[in-house]
Amino acid sequence: MFTGIVEELGGVVELEVLERAARLTVRGPTVAADARVGDSVAVNGVCLTVTEAGDGAFSADVMAETLRRSSLGPLREGDPVNLERAVTPTTRLGGHLVQGHVDGIGTVLERVPAEHWEMIRISLPPQLGRYVVPQGSIAVDGVSLTVVEVAGEMFAVSVIPTTLARTTLGAARPGAVVNLEVDVLAKYVEKLLGSRV
Repeated sequence: MFTGIVEELGGVVELEVLERAARLTVRGPTVAADARVGDSVAVNGVCLTVTEAGDGAFSADVMAETLRRSSLGPLREGDPVNLERAVTPTTRLGGHLVQGHVDGIGTVLERVPAEHWEMIRISLPPQLGRYVVPQGSIAVDGVSLTVVEVAGEMFAVSVIPTTLARTTLGAARPGAVVNLEVDVLAKYVEKLLGSRV
């Protein structure tokens, strides 16, 4: 479980493509400092299990299904990635409950700068539209954000300069593919209400 508050902007060291899988190695001195084999780390919002750690970097195995359902597959050496360690019982929950289970991918459609923030419009896969509401939470590449607009197969978030500077969203231009995770509570509510019908 994560909060969507990115701890560190790391960098891809290598994405080694294997048969029906890959091994991802990421440099992130803060996150790797206390990483142990078996720990969970969110990489661009995807929960991965540490398989090796040391010298300011860690590695994780990535299944073919994860490569297919997320934006991790196209990563290359040097690409920046958002990193967050799993929450602990004493962690502040500054964002919202994020599982690190990507529900779909979106594409950055437009960036609209303003004086104190930047609005980013992102495509929304049709099957996720029912879970996204204005003032609701969504994780974009693992970043906990508040939805400010929903229109058809698009939603928008307003991002403050600090978030733009400390995450991959600062460099995400139109056409960039991003991982999306909707609020898990909405999915549970839908299932519970559906069982009563």
